[in-house]
Amino acid sequence: MTDVQPKSTHAVPGDPGALVVVDNVSHTYGSGSTAHNAIRNLAFSVQPREFVSIVGPSGAGKTTLLRTLAGLLSPSSGGVWVEGKRISGVPDDMAMVFQDYSRSLLPWLSVEKNVAFPLGGSKHSTAERHEIVRESLEAVGLDGFGKRYPWQLSGGMQQRVAIARALAYRPKLLLMDEPFASVDAQTREGLEDLVLQIRDRYDMTILFVTHDIDESVYLANRVLVLSRPPAHIVEDLRIELPEPRDQITTRENPDFVHLRSRVARLVHGGTPEG
Repeated sequence: MTDVQPKSTHAVPGDPGALVVVDNVSHTYGSGSTAHNAIRNLAFSVQPREFVSIVGPSGAGKTTLLRTLAGLLSPSSGGVWVEGKRISGVPDDMAMVFQDYSRSLLPWLSVEKNVAFPLGGSKHSTAERHEIVRESLEAVGLDGFGKRYPWQLSGGMQQRVAIARALAYRPKLLLMDEPFASVDAQTREGLEDLVLQIRDRYDMTILFVTHDIDESVYLANRVLVLSRPPAHIVEDLRIELPEPRDQITTRENPDFVHLRSRVARLVHGGTPEG
C-alpha cells in the first residue's frame, strides 16, 4: 500500500530542531461499548541527544505510546514525526529494546549472531559486520562472549546482548520499554550507568519507559509524567542534575530527592510541592 501521508516538516511551535514530534496523538483499543481510550491528545517533542523518561500509573498507556512512536501501532488520531517525516511504519534510524530479553533474543543463535541479526539486510560487507558486532559487544562490556549462547548468560548479560543488538543498527533514536524490570537491583544500577555511557558514546536520543520513579529521574534530562487512562501529560519535568551521574552521589543530592518526590506525588495522583 502506498503511503499517501505528506512528508511534512511539521514541528511543535517554538521547537524547530526536534528529532521527534508527537502531535495530539490518541489511541483507542476496540470500539463501541468495549472501547478503551489508552492515550488522548498527547503532544510533546524531543530534541537530539535528549534522554526522556516516561512514567505513570500502571495501565497509563506508556507502552502504547512507545509502540506508537516505534511505528508498531497506528494512532487513532494525531501523528508522529521523526526527523521531519510523518511515520507510517517503523522509522529508519530507530531501534527498540524490550523488557523481556529472554523472548527478544534467539536462543539457537550465538551472542554475536544475535547482535548481527539486524544487519542481515544491510549493505555492510562481512568484515564491516564483524567489526560492528565486535564494537557493539565491547560497548556493553561483553567482548569475549560472542561465541556463547543467550541461555549461558545471566539475565543482566542477556539484556546487555539485547542492547548491543540495538546498537549494531547505530540508531539515532533508541526506545526502551522497561528494559531493566526483570533484573536484580545491583544489576539494574550497572545497566542504568551503561545506558548513559552508550548515549554519550553514540550521541543517541533515548525514550525510556519505566515504573521505577528513582530510575526515571536518575537517567533522564526530562521526565514525562502520564495520568491514568486516557493518558495525558500531567507534567513535563526538566531534570537538571550534575553530570556525569553517579549511583551514590547523584541519589544523595538534595535536588534528586526533591525531584523524585515530585514525580512520585504526580504518579500517585497528588499535587507536587514547590
